[in-house]
Amino acid sequence: MLKLNPIRSEKVWGYEDWIASTHADGCQSEFKQLAGDYPLLVKVIQANDTLSVQVHPDDEDAKRLEGENERGKTECWYVLSAEPGASLVYGLKGNPGKEELRESIKANSLESHLDRVEVKKGDFIFIPSGTVHAIGGGLRLLEVQQSCNITYRLYDWGRPREVHIEKGVEVIKNEKKQKISPLGEEFECKYFALKKEPLKGGYSFLVSPSSKLAELVFISGGEGTIRATAKDGSKTEHSFKAEEIFAVLPGEKITLEGKGEVIRIQSK
Repeated sequence: MLKLNPIRSEKVWGYEDWIASTHADGCQSEFKQLAGDYPLLVKVIQANDTLSVQVHPDDEDAKRLEGENERGKTECWYVLSAEPGASLVYGLKGNPGKEELRESIKANSLESHLDRVEVKKGDFIFIPSGTVHAIGGGLRLLEVQQSCNITYRLYDWGRPREVHIEKGVEVIKNEKKQKISPLGEEFECKYFALKKEPLKGGYSFLVSPSSKLAELVFISGGEGTIRATAKDGSKTEHSFKAEEIFAVLPGEKITLEGKGEVIRIQSK
């Protein structure tokens, strides 16, 4: 078991902590030594102002547009805290055509096409690649995504930053969105699985010995102690508090004691 230390990146809208990453743009060297090229990237995002409106390519588009070794970016958000009335952009209204979107971006009128939704603490938002999205101000989120840093910015609320009209519009897939609702006990997609566990004293689990990848344990709330017993009998122990994350290896038995909430994150 390894306790991971975040890498902070300050932004014009707030900051983001890369809390589990082997990506070249923000690599935790100890995690990479343990897990190799880990296919997921996990962040905590503090949005004091609204982020740009973005879209990410899928695997096929990422390879075609950016290079054969690139991954796409499917992601999800779990709301850690939200100010009253906080909202985010989740997809497009209706089904605008690509040329209509290009023209609205050039005319700074994309806002009329954006579907804005209010969210609250505990809500879960699944964002498949190709979904237009933006995090609103007053939100703090856990983000679990493919290990990819390709972002096509479509609109930036009047801030003078570059937008990526052609690539961005090309990769949009305005498909049916999942309903935003509180995270249940489990969520699973093609790239990752999340399992939420309330911690009311003690909780133990065994990381499958047949798994080829480490599992991540994110403390979404509370405090206590986490212990790991490896296959060879060696033991590791750490205290934990909210928003810390641990990488645990196949074959390790994990025991958490304390009060709060834990989210197990598995790569597929």
